[in-house]
Amino acid sequence: MPDILQDLKKAVLEGDDEQALKLVRSALQQGIQPITLVNQAIMPGIQEAGILWKKNTYFQSDVIMSAEAFRMAMEVVEPLLTAGEVVSSKKIAIGTVAGDMHNLGKIIVIAMLRGAGFNVIDLGEDVPVDTFINTVKIQKPDILGLGCYMTTTMLEMKEVLKNLNDSGLRGQVKVIIGGVPTSQEFADEIGADGWGKDALDAVYKVKTLLGVS
Repeated sequence: MPDILQDLKKAVLEGDDEQALKLVRSALQQGIQPITLVNQAIMPGIQEAGILWKKNTYFQSDVIMSAEAFRMAMEVVEPLLTAGEVVSSKKIAIGTVAGDMHNLGKIIVIAMLRGAGFNVIDLGEDVPVDTFINTVKIQKPDILGLGCYMTTTMLEMKEVLKNLNDSGLRGQVKVIIGGVPTSQEFADEIGADGWGKDALDAVYKVKTLLGVS
């Protein structure tokens, strides 16, 4: 593997976003294919960060830095990928529910999902129920991810599920929830298909729901 790919992987792993950006641009100038950068450097970097987090070698702050370096590198590379090179046809829409402005957990989950090869739509924070419903109608994601980080916003998740049912859309999409105050019991209570204990567990649950390895 060329040294620049190793260096790029290391920059993503260590959360050095400026170095990651510099190396991506340099690699592209050298004629390295965008898909090679993704498969051999950018994704392996974020995946290794996830493994280190699971081993308790990395703290959440380390993963957030890696996720930011991953995001910046992918922003340069993604527009250059051809349609046939898009990593997965499986689409996941994810957002933080209305009233909740927290986004650090969502940033990590999105980076890990993209690192696993999924096509992820980031709906942002403080997302109204109608936006989730319209996203399912128009974008037709395979999975809808709902995040909340405060007990006061948990009931918004229940509202999203209720509206999906009322709109006749519930059968078209799998719903996974996550966030500090949530639990498997709460997921069962509101009728969600899955609960992600953390970012890595969320990736595992998404793969399980979609039947992919």
